[in-house]
Amino acid sequence: MSLEFNEKGKYFTDIISKSAVPAVIQTVMHRIEGSVHIRLDERVKDELDRNEPFLAVTNAKVFGLDGAVLYETDFMTVSRSQIVWVIPSEVTATGGGEE
Repeated sequence: MSLEFNEKGKYFTDIISKSAVPAVIQTVMHRIEGSVHIRLDERVKDELDRNEPFLAVTNAKVFGLDGAVLYETDFMTVSRSQIVWVIPSEVTATGGGEE
């Protein structure tokens, strides 16, 4: 990691600060619930629009077509070309909300 300071005391680093946003991701074959990490002061859409082949997801659960959990993992990447839609949400589709 490099850390540099300019004459005004501002620092520059290779590390990019991000915040975790809970989300539901629908791919062609599966639904994924987990956290998508976005840069500070940006939107989920900005992260999805990046020209990178994969989207990082943490604390992920992968659901099959029948709704059963197929996999659970602390980290996975999802091919952006397979993403159909994304819903950023504090309440996931399986967890429901307060009524």
